[in-house]
Amino acid sequence: MGLVAPYLAYMRQDARFEPGEAITSTSFARLVSRQFDWLVTVDPPLHRWHALADIYAIPAVALQAAPLLAAWIRANVGDPVLIGPDEESEQWVSSVAASADCPWRVLKKQRRGDRDVSVSALPAGELSGRTPVLVDDIISSGQTMAQTVRQCRAVGSAPPVCMGVHGIFAPDALEALQQAGAGRIVTTNSIAHPSNAIDLAPLLAGAVMRFWQPQEQVPILGR
Repeated sequence: MGLVAPYLAYMRQDARFEPGEAITSTSFARLVSRQFDWLVTVDPPLHRWHALADIYAIPAVALQAAPLLAAWIRANVGDPVLIGPDEESEQWVSSVAASADCPWRVLKKQRRGDRDVSVSALPAGELSGRTPVLVDDIISSGQTMAQTVRQCRAVGSAPPVCMGVHGIFAPDALEALQQAGAGRIVTTNSIAHPSNAIDLAPLLAGAVMRFWQPQEQVPILGR
């Protein structure tokens, strides 16, 4: 029996910040590894772990949504330039940009609290009439992306498209993006939300079918 978890919960807690806190990425991995034979997920937050195999004792496949995001951009955005709101977004932005064949850059972020962040400014003329597409793996509080939207609008850009693989959307996050001047807000359907525009079902189904073909070896991320 396997687990299909398009958004793999509890992965964001990968360090202990206060005494007594659980590192939920490892404790959840132990629980899942005891109950299931395999795992399929999409773009899990692996900021401190090299691969799912570091903490999961079962075959764990991490699929990438970048080609799907790139396909949506090619079909819906003219003259895009991809922007990552912080350094951690670079792996997704660079991959999507390569598939979409468009330029990209990543800004720098300074975080002072969950809802107190700032990002580096864009030079005047940086966007050169292109439509900015902001790409990140997770949209949670929306504050980092909202600040990035403001930086784009400050240099006279068109309303940016905001894209996230996983749209968690804490309270007021969607409103924060809209008030900052975002245009369309797009996520995959890993978490149900009105912004869902990219279907992960075919991607997930293809991976699951590989577990029903015993003659083929299912790859484990990181091996």
